[in-house]
Amino acid sequence: MLHWRDILSLRKSTCAKSSEKYPDFRMSESTILGDAHNSSAKPIYAVHVTAVPQVASAIDPLSHVGDGIFLQTKTAQGLAGAFVWVALFLTCQQIYQHLRWYTNPQEQRWIVRILFIVPIYATYSWISLLFFNSESVYVYFFTVRDCYEAFVIYNFLSLCYEYLGGEGNIMSEIRGKPIKSSCLYGTCCLTGKTYTIGFLRFCKQATLQFCLVKPLMAFIIIFLQAFGHYHDGDWSADGGYIYITIIYNISVSLALYGLYLFYFATKDLLTPFEPVLKFCTIKSVIFLSFWQGVGLAILEKAKVISPIIDSDGAQTSAGTVSAGYQNFFICIEMLFAAIALRYAFPYQVYSRSCIGDAHGRSVTMQSISSSLKETMNPKDIMTDAIHNFHPQYQQYTQYSSEVTSNQRYEKL
Repeated sequence: MLHWRDILSLRKSTCAKSSEKYPDFRMSESTILGDAHNSSAKPIYAVHVTAVPQVASAIDPLSHVGDGIFLQTKTAQGLAGAFVWVALFLTCQQIYQHLRWYTNPQEQRWIVRILFIVPIYATYSWISLLFFNSESVYVYFFTVRDCYEAFVIYNFLSLCYEYLGGEGNIMSEIRGKPIKSSCLYGTCCLTGKTYTIGFLRFCKQATLQFCLVKPLMAFIIIFLQAFGHYHDGDWSADGGYIYITIIYNISVSLALYGLYLFYFATKDLLTPFEPVLKFCTIKSVIFLSFWQGVGLAILEKAKVISPIIDSDGAQTSAGTVSAGYQNFFICIEMLFAAIALRYAFPYQVYSRSCIGDAHGRSVTMQSISSSLKETMNPKDIMTDAIHNFHPQYQQYTQYSSEVTSNQRYEKL
């Protein structure tokens, strides 16, 4: 027969284990003793369970900045939205001013197209962030953004051509001059060669191929994802992500190389047009955002960015979390891009050449709408691509609308 002290010790041990398993379980010592002093009596167990109210703690968004949970918070979406709306206001006001003072359509057509990169990048990145947990939705927004990204590169090179009076004038300035060897601009392998029409053709083809490859890859991504063969961050050989990334890297590097070669050859001619700020701004928006995405992909591969599970138990892949960070960063960066573009492409350059009354130039919304429609017509890029990649290509005059808005090419 057990002594009452042994019974007390055993019951305390049982109580402790129950408390560990059930946090709301409470038992007093007097209850444990019960009638244990009377060893002949039957043990009586009286269990008192006290419910401890559980208080749901609110998630502090700032404490989750380092993980994917932050992207799901209203704070992240609201902060990104605030930056986006300010960027939209600044850029749309600048576009309106260029269309109001549309005095040089040959140049301003390209400028307005370039400025639209901020509204398109910012808007689609913010919408993608709002659909953060929908892995099959944000890819469609990426498609529009990626297509316009390629369009902007072509327009920037065309603007530089227009500044210099077209391909004919450029060739008359640089033809026969030796190409300086520079490892910085990638011309170390061109030592002893001179500038020819083939050089300018390569620069144009290098940018045009990106305009064709980028939209093609975007639609292939949609097709592959529909059949479950594409997931962001999936580096496996049986998925499409790794192959799309390789092709895109080659294409964007070639486009960047072509722009660098052109700038290297014409930087002295472009000096009056302050090309450095324009060049750096465009490169920052397009190519730095690309390398930012590459960096996030590396962090994802290194397990720094990991999948997250929401309150409903649904898992969001690490690739989607990486894309979410990319969208959030772009929303923030577009405000700074909008400010830089205001200084890179000021409308005051064109308003000074316009003679108007004391209140400025009088225009109607119909004229602004017509100018915008003419500006956003992408027909010229298709015509330019056909001429540049045509096997019988010799030399042509840069597209110009000095006399008419139709494309006019002529053999020299």
